[in-house]
Amino acid sequence: MREFSVPAAVTVAETATLTDPVWDNAAAAPDAVQFERRVGDQWQEITCAGFLDQVVALARGLLAAGIEPGERVALMSKTRYEWTLIDYAIWTCGAVTVPIYETSSPEQVAWILEDSGAVACFVETDAHRDVVSQARDRAPALAHVWQIDGARGAIEELGADGAAIPREDVDRRRAATKADDLATIIYTSGTTGRPKGCMITHRNMLSDIVNAVPELRSLFNEGARTLLFLPLAHSFARLIQIGVVQARATMGHTSDTKNLADVLRSFQPTFVLSVPRVFEKVYNTAKQRAHADGKGSIFDRAERVAIAYSQAEGRPGLALKLQHTLFDRLVYSKLRAALGGRCERAISGGAPLGERLAHFFRGIGVTIYEGYGLTETSPATNANRDTGERIGTVGRPLPGVTIRIDDDGEILVQGDIVFRGYWNNPTATSEAIDEAGWFHTGDLGELDDDGYLRITGRKKEIIVTAAGKNVAPAVLEDRVRAHALVSQCMVIGDRQPFIAALVTIDPDALPAWKKANGKPDDATVADLADDAQLRAEVQQAVDEANQAVSKAEAIKVFRILSRDFTEATGELTPSLKVKRNVVMKEYAGDVAAIYER
Repeated sequence: MREFSVPAAVTVAETATLTDPVWDNAAAAPDAVQFERRVGDQWQEITCAGFLDQVVALARGLLAAGIEPGERVALMSKTRYEWTLIDYAIWTCGAVTVPIYETSSPEQVAWILEDSGAVACFVETDAHRDVVSQARDRAPALAHVWQIDGARGAIEELGADGAAIPREDVDRRRAATKADDLATIIYTSGTTGRPKGCMITHRNMLSDIVNAVPELRSLFNEGARTLLFLPLAHSFARLIQIGVVQARATMGHTSDTKNLADVLRSFQPTFVLSVPRVFEKVYNTAKQRAHADGKGSIFDRAERVAIAYSQAEGRPGLALKLQHTLFDRLVYSKLRAALGGRCERAISGGAPLGERLAHFFRGIGVTIYEGYGLTETSPATNANRDTGERIGTVGRPLPGVTIRIDDDGEILVQGDIVFRGYWNNPTATSEAIDEAGWFHTGDLGELDDDGYLRITGRKKEIIVTAAGKNVAPAVLEDRVRAHALVSQCMVIGDRQPFIAALVTIDPDALPAWKKANGKPDDATVADLADDAQLRAEVQQAVDEANQAVSKAEAIKVFRILSRDFTEATGELTPSLKVKRNVVMKEYAGDVAAIYER
């Protein structure tokens, strides 16, 4: 058993709430730009004072609608400025925000509304309203449904309804809210089972961010800009939202991921938050384009130099420094332009990034701080940061957090960031938080002597082969996914004689590969599943992955599936984690074919 603790740098007062920085910022720097809202192709500035006015106006509308302290208000929308505005208005009223992914199914929406006992729900579109309407019979407490888009949007409607409510009523309601009151109930998307509602208090989230911001001043400062494009229903994006307000930085929102490069160029963030898949896409797209344009050898050389430059840890030799300067002009500056041109830092979470990719991006001038946490920990427990970074790890515990590695390798967490428990589910709560107050994450990890945490797998995902060999699939899956042609990889082999993998091909990468290899334009993945050249490409990725494990743990057989995993088809969660049980059921025939050999 190993343990590492970092004392809290900031202690949250009993009366503190997540809305305090909104009022503080408006008083200290009323004209500072807190948000930029995209209207058409333009960015519209919203100052700290302007944001406060909008929060108060919306809160007055919620009071007029009869929203009481502690009542749950659901919010179903894509990432947009109004999401953040509504969130802060709900908190200002002492109510509790219940985020719902805008991609959630009617059954999921019905369950969340029913279980949370939501009295109101904000939706974005007509389609969302229809989904909520289908759930009304299961949500008897639901008295209001407000729509953001429409002839008379929710913001305007509630603003008008609340005009008669005195501002003092808002101030009194906000002052009555305390640090240990619930701020939000976040339903974990989960890779198995029905979502559970995580009860997160103001203290939980504040403890996380007020201790994280001083450690990440290169990201969170008054001159910083970030473009948020991950779903705000996810706790990871929510943490960045409150961090921006806490640090008085500037944030833009977008849900237009298809044109993300254009939006990034327009907004020019100084840092971004993302999952590894986005960084992989930036890298793979650039590499494929270079090879298609006959400049593959230049890119490959630039890649090796970037990685070596990062690995030199600030002490590159003269020859390496000169090569780096040359490739910065030819290659690296163009890659940075894909992130807007001003981006020097990034935060990655949700899945392992991979050491090679982390070194590559640091080598081109974009340092990616990898972190770790769960919804139940508000969410960040660990992070690489300005005061210390170690690629291949998720960093040291944030101030106020203690990490313990249990005897079976499970990561345990203590601190004010640990949630109160699962809503309406005391059994699940007692299973997750033991009598000593340790939250059991279900993840496996290792702590080094300096407190840096390395994630080694998921406790429930450990594969035990027929020979009794324990295999953590994550390390293999991450390496296979690093290949430009691969989208997803799921390692299998529980109670089987050997380890195998189900692999999907990236639909964005396939056209260029077909052109370069003389395949018909209309050839599908199903047509090419047994193609020798395509299998050779995937085999190369598998061989690379197998180098990280013993022979008994190595992937012996892989099968290329006919289509990619998606959230829409049910194999991925909204945070892009693979639902292993769904894949095993959906592709049972492919799994059987592997082991019938």
